[in-house]
Amino acid sequence: MTLQQLYSYARKAIDDYDMIQEGDKIAVGISGGKDSLTLLYALCGLQKFYPKKFELEAVTVDLGFEGFDMSAVETLCKELGVHYTIIHTEISKIVFHDRKEKNPCSLCAKMRKGALNEAIKELGCHTIAYAHHKDDLIETMLLSLIFEGRFHSFSPKTYLDRMDLNLIRPLLYINETDIIGFRNKYKLPVQKNPCPVDGYTKREDAKNLLKQMNHDYPGTKERMFTAIVNGQISGWPPKKGEF
Repeated sequence: MTLQQLYSYARKAIDDYDMIQEGDKIAVGISGGKDSLTLLYALCGLQKFYPKKFELEAVTVDLGFEGFDMSAVETLCKELGVHYTIIHTEISKIVFHDRKEKNPCSLCAKMRKGALNEAIKELGCHTIAYAHHKDDLIETMLLSLIFEGRFHSFSPKTYLDRMDLNLIRPLLYINETDIIGFRNKYKLPVQKNPCPVDGYTKREDAKNLLKQMNHDYPGTKERMFTAIVNGQISGWPPKKGEF
């Protein structure tokens, strides 16, 4: 995937679901992974020519794992001209040592989002961009079917009333394989996830299941994506012009 293709996919999602408004100050949650760095590139590029003017802030939540180092990401943000903030926490200590959670992901995610939301509000942002892509959307639907017994996935755009924040997902139309290609082509400074349970979660199981299904029945992934987008899921906004 080239830069121009990235801009095109991201802009289509943003336009379809009216994600950005004039004068928005948007925080990009940066984990250091390929997805969030690709999102940063997408929004930085769109910022130059998108008809609605908006500002960007890049924010990382340091969970407190040993070996945390985002210096390469900090350098990238300087090159892109985006202000970068790191929020230091002791979330890993609380989750893994103090509470010794057997299933740590839920509590970790809740605490990480809380720290991130508070930080971006202090920075004056009222919109936060998450780097969920097409595969994430489908995997979430599979997890919902398997463990909750319902057809559901996250929305392209959500208003978090408790925090007075808009949450957007501009990478909605992009395949994970394209992001991998983009990472390799542009040599993104991806940081290894230091979490000890990374790669051993139910989401990883859903990822493998989707991959196997698409291998056995080519086109399965795209048909699932279409079913989600057209499925009138509760809480999903209509596409622009479809009211």
